Amino acid sequence: MQRHRIVLIAIATLVVFGVALGVTITLISNDSSDDSGPRSIEVPKLAGTLYNDGGQAAAWVQANEGDPKADLIEEKIAWVPQAIWITGGDDPAKATTQVTKVIDAAAAAKKVPVLVAYAIPERDCGGASKGGSPDATSYRAWIDGFAAGLGPEPSIVVLEPDALAQYDCLDETKRGVRNELISYAAKKIADEAPKAQVYYDAGNSGWKSPEEMAKRLRAAGADDHGSGIALNVSNFRPTEDEVGYGTAILDELGVDGKKIVIDTSRNGAGAAEDNEWCDPEGRKLGQYPTLETGHDEVTAYLWVKRPGEADGCAANAGEFVPDLATSLAEGT
Repeated sequence: MQRHRIVLIAIATLVVFGVALGVTITLISNDSSDDSGPRSIEVPKLAGTLYNDGGQAAAWVQANEGDPKADLIEEKIAWVPQAIWITGGDDPAKATTQVTKVIDAAAAAKKVPVLVAYAIPERDCGGASKGGSPDATSYRAWIDGFAAGLGPEPSIVVLEPDALAQYDCLDETKRGVRNELISYAAKKIADEAPKAQVYYDAGNSGWKSPEEMAKRLRAAGADDHGSGIALNVSNFRPTEDEVGYGTAILDELGVDGKKIVIDTSRNGAGAAEDNEWCDPEGRKLGQYPTLETGHDEVTAYLWVKRPGEADGCAANAGEFVPDLATSLAEGT
């Protein structure tokens, strides 16, 4: 208490003299228990180009060279930079191996890789992409393995698509566990790979309000961890809608300097009129991936969802469907 009395006396003296001299005095608290002021972080700008491994689209083209769809898929999709999804959730060593393979290949190509961590327990509320780790202990071990593979090079990690926006299917206890696991994942990745930029998935502009999404992000530690938020993953919302939505979320979150990444893979024609999300017709490829977005708050436009891979209606979720790919490439 003695220290507080001295500080108060000093402040009072400064205020008196400040008024007398006609100057403005800004008081800065050094009390670490007062965290009510503005907070900020600095997210380094990533340079260069994004990495792509070719994936299922390239494999299909190579196996079907005589198919009339092959040239279009190769030109428009196969070798465009896209995210690599790391799934499973029950084999930490396998996760390390998968991530390391991507990181090493990207480093050799001098490009920035984008990875998706997608193994949260009760993933997709039992929907088309159900699965993930069997329990919280397994998930922590799996994310430890994921983080161990990232290494010292810059990378982008999209953390658990839909896990926060979609958790209405969980009871209050399970929501708390999920929040803790996502917070653990973001912190673990930062500890193991300081140059990895972690973006919490935050749904899309047609889902939750900015206020509600910020509340969920805060509960999962996004105000303390991570570089920002990922939007529109596997959805179709127009880019500018997502920029506005993301900015509103970050304003609510209240940490200056956080950034946004946006999935533009299939948003060239916007969302379907009925907001259908599962392999809707008439969609179109969006802006090609880039680290030069023209928006200070947007780190990158990404192809997180790999065009041509089904949502779960045209085929099993994640299965490459040539007709879907050509439809997106042609905008039909």
